[in-house]
Amino acid sequence: MNGIFDGLTTLLDSENIKALKTPCYVIDEKRLLHNAEVLSSVMSRTGCRILLAQKAFSNYDFYPLISGYISGTEASGLFEARLGKEEMPEGEVHVFCAAYRDDEIGEIISYADHIVFNSIYQLKKFGPSAKKAGRSVGLRINPECSTQEGHEIYDPCASGSRLGVTRSVWDEEMTPDAFELLDGIHFHTLCEQNSDALEITLKAVEEKFGDVLPSMKWLNMGGGHHITKADYDIKTLERVILYAKDKWGVEVYLEPGEAVALNAGYLMTRVLDIVENNGVKIAILDSSAACHMPDVIEMPYTPPLLNAASDGTKPYKYRLAGPTCLSGDVIGDYSFDNELKRGDMLIFGDMAIYTTVKNNTFNGMPLPDIYKLGTDGSVEKITDFGYSDFKHRLGRA
Repeated sequence: MNGIFDGLTTLLDSENIKALKTPCYVIDEKRLLHNAEVLSSVMSRTGCRILLAQKAFSNYDFYPLISGYISGTEASGLFEARLGKEEMPEGEVHVFCAAYRDDEIGEIISYADHIVFNSIYQLKKFGPSAKKAGRSVGLRINPECSTQEGHEIYDPCASGSRLGVTRSVWDEEMTPDAFELLDGIHFHTLCEQNSDALEITLKAVEEKFGDVLPSMKWLNMGGGHHITKADYDIKTLERVILYAKDKWGVEVYLEPGEAVALNAGYLMTRVLDIVENNGVKIAILDSSAACHMPDVIEMPYTPPLLNAASDGTKPYKYRLAGPTCLSGDVIGDYSFDNELKRGDMLIFGDMAIYTTVKNNTFNGMPLPDIYKLGTDGSVEKITDFGYSDFKHRLGRA
């Protein structure tokens, strides 16, 4: 766990850190660069193209920092497509949405280089306009190959999934005119997984769609690849990429989100109060799992915490929780070397991904300010939030 906080530990005694208004996010430029260099090295050795999936990390102030290392952005709809086009204009913009709207598709096409459809119906409906505009057109497939356990909410291959066209539906609905529109196919089946899961998935793709792939120009292997995690098997990833390129003559795309900003952010928070219930000491923080780190509840998972253990091995044990009225607004149980005191600052790690893009103002909770930890060790505020941000999203400005 210590490696997660390497970029921050030298600054803990800094008055700049101590003076930060909490809760706040701090995005670590050095970590972002490290991740970008790892991804760039995969691209250089395999010739693949890697995109930032903005659904995980849309902090565009950092796009200039990473744009020279990756190939562009992936978007899930109109606003992300526009953001990618505006803030990383030198990169490609790829878009996938489960269903496109009539009143948005024209603008999406204007931003996109690749546009991927989720059904053969939408391919037939909107594909001709995209092709006429010179865009590369793709279709998402579902290889019906689940490689993850315990997180069905994040499994696109779960039974009854709405995502991707199965082979049986392909055989029933695909027509020559629709097939003629296609430049590539896309699959996305992974979530925080290693390359062995990708290798298994590609075998399923080959089994079900191997006859289609020789006619394609590109194959997008989606996201969920934990490429920048310490134990990730990059050699297997590269072998899988090269296999696809050699077997079918396709250009290969990957679109990770977490891998770009993994361990590149922190959430600073302070202890507001300490209460006790049936022998459980509960530290109530000024940050909320429900509002500021919702994946803690959705996944669920227990985020890393500096100088603390989540396995109960340290002498002083506390349950950390948020200040909202939600009884389940609990971050997790941790142990410490020393007793917590009201006013203590705590620092959660891996808070760049799925935090600023998912946070909310439930209970009128303020959104945390966002800071940049520069490669030179400087701390700079990027943006802040207040009452107007809460009020104006709910009514007239």
